Parts: sequence; structure tokens; C-alpha cells
Amino acid sequence: MANIVLLHGAYQGGWIWQNVVPHLRAAGHNVFAPTLDGCAERRATLRPGIDTESQAAEVADMLHFEDLNDIVLVGTSCGGMVGCRVAEIARERIGRIVLADALALFDGEAVSDHVKRPTAVNDAVSTGPSRQDAADRMFISLQEPIKTWALDRYTPHPVAAMQSPVKLPTFWQQKWNASVIWCKQSVNPPVAHQRRARDTLNASWHELDTGHYPMLTEPLRLAQLIMAG
Repeated sequence: MANIVLLHGAYQGGWIWQNVVPHLRAAGHNVFAPTLDGCAERRATLRPGIDTESQAAEVADMLHFEDLNDIVLVGTSCGGMVGCRVAEIARERIGRIVLADALALFDGEAVSDHVKRPTAVNDAVSTGPSRQDAADRMFISLQEPIKTWALDRYTPHPVAAMQSPVKLPTFWQQKWNASVIWCKQSVNPPVAHQRRARDTLNASWHELDTGHYPMLTEPLRLAQLIMAG
């Protein structure tokens, strides 16, 4: 049995993993899919100052209080950034890292260094696409009824987590047991970015012929890769 922690990406919450979690638990694993601060059902906490590092610190606290060790830490999209920071500050608890079509920024890099995409709704604390943009671009690979289901649940993301450079002073210098999963139909993050993560981490490489939301389009196959070791 493994302890598996699933970290969602931008405009999402723990809900994005609903179709993956049953496969992992059916195999006997202990699974956590927390919603990050300021996101989804926790959007009432949205405030200035929420960034990748504060979200990661909260997840690291959860690992401590749940007394979790030998963790399979999975990050998708911007959850990859959070996952790298969690791994850095909770090194002794991490058994394996899985980056599933994830952003894996080097220290001092920001999302905009690798991903160019419009956001139609911005304010002092949050950023996100309009519903139409989400339907036509973000969730374009999704079929009904899952597309409408996801559209009804996406929410703005803390703006600092999307715009501020990440702080990872030691992560990339350490050795990790890691896997990188590239979704071949996904434009962002670019494949070159994901190959950089694979090469730097000396990680195993896997490909899924689907879009940026494999947890919605290929949940069983994604679960199998998470469990593969």
C-alpha cells in the first residue's frame, strides 16, 4: 500500500481527481486529493499573498499531521510547481514524484516563461479564463457530459501562484525517484519543458494520447501510471 497525494492545477480543486481516486483505492492505496488554498470550495479564503510556496507549506503541514511517509506525490499542470516545493521542504516523506503533464519550473522561473495563454478575468487576488474561453480552449479536448461538469466547477486561481517566480533553491540539485507523463494532445506545458524535467530528474518517461486533463479523459490509464513505480 502506498500513500498517494494528488495535487491539482490552476482553476481546479481536488474534484478534478474524482475519476482517478477510485482506481487507486481499489488497489489498496491511501489517497489524498486536497484542494489548495484559495481554490474551488476553498475560494472563500482567496486573498493577497497566496502563492506556490504558501500552498506547498500547507500541503507539507498536512503530510506531517497525517503522519504520511513514502509518499507518491503527483502534480498536474500548476500542481507540478506546488509538488516540487512540497518535495523540497518535506524531503524525508517523499518516495516518488509523478509529474502528469505538469509545469516543473526551475528556481526563479514563472509560469509565463513557458506558457503563453490569455486570461480574460483578472483582479488583485485572482486570475482565470472566461467560461467561453475555458470551453473553447482549456477544456476543448473534453467530451460531454464531462465538459459541462468541469465547466461548472472551474474557479479563478490565486494570481500570485500564477505570476510570481517560484522558489526552489535545492529541489533540482537533489536525486528523486520520478516519472514524467506527457499528454501528446496538450499544448501547455510544452513538450520541451517536460523533457527538460525528465532529463534533469533522470525520470522515467510515459506518454498518453490525450489532452491536458488525463484525469478526466484517461483516468484508469493515469492511475496505472501513478501506481507503476
